[in-house]
Amino acid sequence: MTNDYNTVLYTGVTSNIAKRVYEHKNKLIESFTKRYNITKLVYVEEYSDINEALRREKQIKGGSRKKKIELTKRNNPDFNDIKVI
Repeated sequence: MTNDYNTVLYTGVTSNIAKRVYEHKNKLIESFTKRYNITKLVYVEEYSDINEALRREKQIKGGSRKKKIELTKRNNPDFNDIKVI
């Protein structure tokens, strides 16, 4: 996720993407995303195994900002907000 200006990046893992995005967009949780006004979902990966998801989250978080931007741009070049249902 990112803010309106695409200047701050956030990576997280959840078992309910629609609920979690709603919480971030509506600033329902005191967190990094609320503090930095992170409201746009710009990249998503789905996993059926939570351990795989956690490994991938750690891998993405451990990468450079440049790598995160490149990953997002490959799938969403304009950093459009992805709608989840």
